[in-house]
Amino acid sequence: MWDEGTHPPAREHVDAVVALALAAGPARGPVVVALDGPSGAGKTTLARGVASALEAVGTVAVVHLDHLYPGWDGLAQAPELLATRVLEPLARGAHAAYPIWSWVRDEWAGTREVPPSDFLVVEGCGSSVGPARAYAAVTVFVDADPALRRRRGLARDGEAYRPHWQQWADQEAALFAADTTRERADLVLDTSSL
Repeated sequence: MWDEGTHPPAREHVDAVVALALAAGPARGPVVVALDGPSGAGKTTLARGVASALEAVGTVAVVHLDHLYPGWDGLAQAPELLATRVLEPLARGAHAAYPIWSWVRDEWAGTREVPPSDFLVVEGCGSSVGPARAYAAVTVFVDADPALRRRRGLARDGEAYRPHWQQWADQEAALFAADTTRERADLVLDTSSL
């Protein structure tokens, strides 16, 4: 499953992201670290490592955009959902919760609370795009060789993902090109050698 990584992230990648988060300075609400990039690049693995490292200096919450995408054609909607349901309320010190998409039932299925925290790690394609970018103190674009990303994604999610891989990859490419996400990132990490 996408959130059950079996290997640790590269220590130097975690250290680089954490250094940026710690240098971000005080923020109203949590310091938001957005880990963006295409599927299979290693965002979830990096998020686990970054969250663990940041717990040494403060409280940490993690939001996975895989919960927010409204289906296989919903990538473009996620940055707005993230901004309005999570980032904007937290920035003004309010309660935040977001809807959870059931990939099995193909519908919204409940909500998840976002606990108050010093740091908020948001991982997923679109986490630093459009309206979400305004709230991110740190933006990281995680990438890898496309063939490797595909192998990783299919190994992780199994055959259920295979018919949707290209459909999702096309949405990612369009979103990132329109937004120039990689070019705007504070840090670009390549996980091809991991």
